[in-house]
Amino acid sequence: MHENQIREIIEELIDTFLYAGKLSLKLREQGLIKQIKDDNTPVSNGDLEVNRILIEKIKVLTPDIPIVSEETSHNKTKKDLINFWLIDPIDGTYDYINNLDEFTLNAGLIINKQAVAGIIYAPAKNRLFYSYGKNNSFEKIGNSIQKMDTSKNSKDNKIKFVSYSNKIKPEINKIFKKLNVSGYQRMKSSLKFCVIAANEYDGYVAEPRACEWDIAAGHAILENAGGIITDFDGNEILYGKEGFKNPSIILKRNKNI
Repeated sequence: MHENQIREIIEELIDTFLYAGKLSLKLREQGLIKQIKDDNTPVSNGDLEVNRILIEKIKVLTPDIPIVSEETSHNKTKKDLINFWLIDPIDGTYDYINNLDEFTLNAGLIINKQAVAGIIYAPAKNRLFYSYGKNNSFEKIGNSIQKMDTSKNSKDNKIKFVSYSNKIKPEINKIFKKLNVSGYQRMKSSLKFCVIAANEYDGYVAEPRACEWDIAAGHAILENAGGIITDFDGNEILYGKEGFKNPSIILKRNKNI
């Protein structure tokens, strides 16, 4: 698939994400219907409705590319996926159902097991990010489009990371010290990838946790903006692994971090 084709697909998804995100907020205002899934995590009618909207549009745009979503069982048992979509209709469901604002809508396109394109929308923050190839990552701000480039040095030379918890585990703390991290901010959902791509933070570290649909879109957006994404051993992160489980992960805004 050529970059121009991928660009058309991603740009066609923008209005769908904006619509689905606004609907997610409307459903929350009306009062969500919440359930607990088999893995003991919450899901709501908002998650499921956003999932339906995104899948329907993506099927129209790319009918021959399989879709793997957190909220459906389709294609999750396949072991030979090379080109496919990873969808997390609402990442940060806890925030979503508790009237917090860091939840995101996500779709990442995987080609040859690599995250090549993605779109993330944080409707409560009115921030939409997307990418369709190397050096082509953007934030849509109102009616304007701002290209993201992580090559810039931080203004104060202090290295600030995001973290999924206020309690930093010893192994992660060792990496923080090695990288001279001066402070961190707790942040949930894939928004952490986006704020690094937007030069607001410098990195993120996590032990093996979560699943591929949690990181695929953010991976594409940050890497295509110039960021670095590897596991703790410096290996490339590929997709379509057994159980769609993530390895350890280190995000760096650029190679100078």
